[in-house]
Amino acid sequence: MNTRQANEGRGPLYRLYINRLRRGLSPDGVPRHVAMMIDGNRRWARQLGYETAAHGHRAGAAKMREFLGWCDDVGVQVVSLYLLSNDNLRKRDSAEISDLIEIIAELADGLSRERDWRVQIVGRTALLPPELALVLAEVQERTRSNPGMHVNLAVGYGGRNEIVDAVRSIMADHDRSGGSLEELAESLTPEQIGEHLYTGGQPDPDLVIRTSGEQRLSDFLLWQSAHSEFYFVEALGPDLREVDLLRAIRDYASRDRRFGG
Repeated sequence: MNTRQANEGRGPLYRLYINRLRRGLSPDGVPRHVAMMIDGNRRWARQLGYETAAHGHRAGAAKMREFLGWCDDVGVQVVSLYLLSNDNLRKRDSAEISDLIEIIAELADGLSRERDWRVQIVGRTALLPPELALVLAEVQERTRSNPGMHVNLAVGYGGRNEIVDAVRSIMADHDRSGGSLEELAESLTPEQIGEHLYTGGQPDPDLVIRTSGEQRLSDFLLWQSAHSEFYFVEALGPDLREVDLLRAIRDYASRDRRFGG
């Protein structure tokens, strides 16, 4: 965060504006499920002169914790965070991936001890280093019975792979029941695929937010976001402010959702 933003965040006028935005939100206008792509961590680190991207990723992880608190405070029920994609695992250099693995493990462990959130890991954890996969499994088990906000951490995630895994799961279930491929082809429905996604049983995201000015999905929740509203923030990930979320929710509440119309 630059000096201007830091001062703005501490100023009384800024806090008054935040409180006014909060008061203006109707509970009916708050999305049940918010999906967030906190992008721009590497650019943030470069702009501030850091030698490695790890500084940006750590700042982005700290911002994710803040973001979850903001969502919980306004009554969001489910938040999905895009932490590490399959493409990242293949394309980023080994040093950056090592840093990301450590940062994600620390973030997940911290979130499992934050408030009463229930943390769920979505993605192909078999592709992850064993030490990270173990931490994530422990976090998910530790929070399984928590009654608070549901937090999806997308790690080793790819939307296309998720759909493939859902179809494979459906085929395996159908095979165990003794059905034929012809019967499966005739009976397969979008609802059935949805039930077998990593997020099966959850509401689809009402609002998808992405920082850093980028306007693309990057293989995130492809199936689930078919009818989502999108909101793009110019700020780089670590510079995201609470006011940005509140404005996004205000904008979302003003839209006429047509669900494919």
